[in-house]
Amino acid sequence: MTGFTDPLARWNDRFAIPDYLFGESPNEYLFESKTFLQPGRALSVADGEGRNSVWLAGLGLSVDAFDFSPPAVAKAHTLAAKNHVAVNLQCCDWESFSWPVNHYDNVVGIFFQFVEPQSRAALFAKMAAALKPGGIIVIQGYGKNQLKFNTGGPGRLDHLYDEDLLREAFQGYEMLDLRTEERTIAEGQAHRGMSALVGLVARKPMI
Repeated sequence: MTGFTDPLARWNDRFAIPDYLFGESPNEYLFESKTFLQPGRALSVADGEGRNSVWLAGLGLSVDAFDFSPPAVAKAHTLAAKNHVAVNLQCCDWESFSWPVNHYDNVVGIFFQFVEPQSRAALFAKMAAALKPGGIIVIQGYGKNQLKFNTGGPGRLDHLYDEDLLREAFQGYEMLDLRTEERTIAEGQAHRGMSALVGLVARKPMI
């Protein structure tokens, strides 16, 4: 339970390795959702070592990203420089981020499931408020069956997703893709093997 009692220490330790813990390539679900993304601004939530924000910037988007782990953010700066892109990276937790309202054309959250369930609704609400009307939200996380695979994730049932949870969190949104699947993933050394996944791509209502 160390990861939940002192999450910053846990993640600092995990990210303090020479290699990229989750690899340098973007999340596969995000990559597959490329055609849904809107031009303009994007926010990558709990961005870790930068694999998703750097990829988004490579598409020509103006990208903000944050993570609370200094080693992760330092590696994200390095990855951005390696790929010759600019990302506005901030080292902060989700509660300290500014969350500008109706600001982003795309908001992306990939595997940020260590937020306690009682705070998750507040985080989802901030993501929704930061998105412009007509903007796109992309989320992927581990589903309920992930406990049987043990190939990544928080290891606690109440932190895992299902379609009803995401549908309720983003009521009124146009569901462009909402899927539950089991597939093999290979994202660095931390996400490897058969995994239970839930993905959402949705468009915020215009009014």
